[in-house]
Amino acid sequence: MQIEAGCQAVQLFDSWAGCLSPHDYREYVLPHTRTVVDGVKGQVPVINFLTGNPALLPLCREAGGEVIGLDWRIELAAGWQAVGHDRAVQGNLDPVTLLADLATLRERTRDVLAQAAGRPGHIFNLGHGVMPEANPDRVKALVQMVHEMGVK
Repeated sequence: MQIEAGCQAVQLFDSWAGCLSPHDYREYVLPHTRTVVDGVKGQVPVINFLTGNPALLPLCREAGGEVIGLDWRIELAAGWQAVGHDRAVQGNLDPVTLLADLATLRERTRDVLAQAAGRPGHIFNLGHGVMPEANPDRVKALVQMVHEMGVK
Protein backbone atom coordinates (compact mmCIF):
# COMPACT_ATOMS: atom_id res chain seq x y z
CA MET A 1 0.00 0.00 0.00
CA GLN A 2 2.86 2.38 0.73
CA ILE A 3 4.34 1.71 -2.70
CA GLU A 4 0.96 2.27 -4.34
CA ALA A 5 0.70 5.55 -2.43
CA GLY A 6 3.98 6.73 -3.94
CA CYS A 7 6.71 6.05 -1.37
CA GLN A 8 10.22 6.21 -2.81
CA ALA A 9 11.71 3.39 -0.70
CA VAL A 10 10.61 0.86 1.92
CA GLN A 11 12.44 -0.34 4.99
CA LEU A 12 12.27 -3.66 6.78
CA PHE A 13 12.98 -2.70 10.39
CA ASP A 14 13.77 -5.71 12.58
CA SER A 15 14.56 -4.53 16.11
CA TRP A 16 14.69 -8.06 17.54
CA ALA A 17 16.80 -9.99 15.01
CA GLY A 18 19.94 -9.23 17.01
CA CYS A 19 18.75 -11.58 19.73
CA LEU A 20 19.24 -14.51 17.38
CA SER A 21 22.31 -16.56 16.58
CA PRO A 22 23.44 -16.62 12.97
CA HIS A 23 22.05 -20.17 12.68
CA ASP A 24 18.62 -19.15 13.96
CA TYR A 25 18.52 -16.00 11.83
CA ARG A 26 19.37 -18.05 8.74
CA GLU A 27 16.69 -20.61 9.54
CA TYR A 28 13.82 -18.53 10.98
CA VAL A 29 14.18 -15.02 9.58
CA LEU A 30 16.25 -14.89 6.40
CA PRO A 31 13.82 -16.84 4.18
CA HIS A 32 10.90 -14.64 5.20
CA THR A 33 12.85 -11.43 4.79
CA ARG A 34 13.98 -12.58 1.35
CA THR A 35 10.33 -13.26 0.42
CA VAL A 36 9.33 -9.73 1.40
CA VAL A 37 12.28 -8.16 -0.42
CA ASP A 38 11.62 -10.24 -3.54
CA GLY A 39 7.96 -9.22 -3.39
CA VAL A 40 8.79 -5.55 -3.92
CA LYS A 41 11.94 -5.95 -6.02
CA GLY A 42 12.01 -3.58 -8.95
CA GLN A 43 9.28 -1.33 -7.54
CA VAL A 44 11.25 0.72 -5.01
CA PRO A 45 14.60 0.32 -3.24
CA VAL A 46 14.51 -1.76 -0.06
CA ILE A 47 16.41 -0.87 3.10
CA ASN A 48 17.00 -4.00 5.19
CA PHE A 49 17.74 -3.13 8.81
CA LEU A 50 18.34 -5.33 11.80
CA THR A 51 19.75 -4.27 15.10
CA GLY A 52 21.87 -5.60 17.89
CA ASN A 53 24.16 -8.18 16.31
CA PRO A 54 26.85 -7.15 13.80
CA ALA A 55 27.62 -10.85 13.18
CA LEU A 56 24.32 -11.03 11.29
CA LEU A 57 25.20 -8.36 8.71
CA PRO A 58 26.42 -10.79 6.00
CA LEU A 59 23.16 -12.73 6.42
CA CYS A 60 21.17 -9.50 6.27
CA ARG A 61 22.85 -8.79 2.94
CA GLU A 62 22.00 -12.32 1.78
CA ALA A 63 18.35 -11.73 2.71
CA GLY A 64 18.30 -8.83 0.27
CA GLY A 65 17.87 -5.12 -0.07
CA GLU A 66 19.67 -2.42 -1.99
CA VAL A 67 20.58 -0.71 1.30
CA ILE A 68 21.65 -2.37 4.56
CA GLY A 69 20.93 -0.45 7.75
CA LEU A 70 23.63 -0.35 10.41
CA ASP A 71 23.02 0.31 14.06
CA TRP A 72 25.46 2.09 16.37
CA ARG A 73 27.07 -1.08 17.73
CA ILE A 74 29.47 -1.34 14.80
CA GLU A 75 31.82 1.20 13.31
CA LEU A 76 30.55 2.35 9.93
CA ALA A 77 33.65 1.11 8.07
CA ALA A 78 33.41 -2.35 9.64
CA GLY A 79 29.70 -2.56 8.89
CA TRP A 80 30.24 -1.56 5.29
CA GLN A 81 33.00 -4.15 5.00
CA ALA A 82 30.65 -6.81 6.39
CA VAL A 83 27.92 -6.12 3.84
CA GLY A 84 30.23 -5.25 0.93
CA HIS A 85 31.06 -1.93 -0.66
CA ASP A 86 28.73 -2.71 -3.56
CA ARG A 87 25.78 -2.08 -1.23
CA ALA A 88 24.63 1.22 0.14
CA VAL A 89 24.45 1.53 3.92
CA GLN A 90 22.27 3.60 6.20
CA GLY A 91 23.23 4.66 9.69
CA ASN A 92 24.65 4.71 12.24
CA LEU A 93 24.65 7.45 14.89
CA ASP A 94 23.76 6.22 18.38
CA PRO A 95 20.24 7.56 19.09
CA VAL A 96 21.26 8.39 22.67
CA THR A 97 23.49 11.10 21.18
CA LEU A 98 20.35 13.20 20.66
CA LEU A 99 20.20 13.48 24.46
CA ALA A 100 23.75 14.86 24.67
CA ASP A 101 24.86 18.48 24.51
CA LEU A 102 25.15 20.10 21.09
CA ALA A 103 28.96 19.92 21.07
CA THR A 104 28.85 16.15 21.57
CA LEU A 105 26.12 15.79 18.97
CA ARG A 106 28.24 17.75 16.48
CA GLU A 107 31.37 15.69 17.30
CA ARG A 108 29.60 12.34 16.89
CA THR A 109 27.89 13.47 13.69
CA ARG A 110 31.27 14.51 12.31
CA ASP A 111 32.68 11.09 13.30
CA VAL A 112 30.01 9.18 11.34
CA LEU A 113 30.46 11.42 8.30
CA ALA A 114 34.25 11.02 8.51
CA GLN A 115 33.88 7.25 8.56
CA ALA A 116 31.72 7.46 5.43
CA ALA A 117 34.60 9.43 3.88
CA GLY A 118 32.34 10.91 1.22
CA ARG A 119 31.89 7.53 -0.49
CA PRO A 120 28.71 7.23 -2.50
CA GLY A 121 26.08 5.01 -0.97
CA HIS A 122 25.99 6.28 2.61
CA ILE A 123 22.67 7.49 3.96
CA PHE A 124 23.20 9.30 7.25
CA ASN A 125 20.74 8.14 9.88
CA LEU A 126 20.43 7.15 13.47
CA GLY A 127 21.40 3.59 14.29
CA HIS A 128 17.79 3.02 15.40
CA GLY A 129 14.76 5.23 15.97
CA VAL A 130 14.41 8.54 17.76
CA MET A 131 13.91 7.97 21.48
CA PRO A 132 10.76 9.48 22.99
CA GLU A 133 12.91 11.53 25.37
CA ALA A 134 14.69 13.27 22.51
CA ASN A 135 14.00 16.96 22.10
CA PRO A 136 12.66 17.65 18.58
CA ASP A 137 14.98 20.69 18.45
CA ARG A 138 17.96 18.30 18.71
CA VAL A 139 16.62 16.32 15.76
CA LYS A 140 16.38 19.55 13.77
CA ALA A 141 19.91 20.48 14.85
CA LEU A 142 21.18 17.07 13.74
CA VAL A 143 19.63 17.47 10.29
CA GLN A 144 21.20 20.91 9.98
CA MET A 145 24.61 19.54 11.05
CA VAL A 146 24.45 16.77 8.46
CA HIS A 147 23.58 19.32 5.77
CA GLU A 148 26.43 21.58 6.88
CA MET A 149 29.09 18.84 7.21
CA GLY A 150 27.94 16.34 4.59
CA VAL A 151 29.23 15.90 1.07
CA LYS A 152 28.14 18.76 -1.15
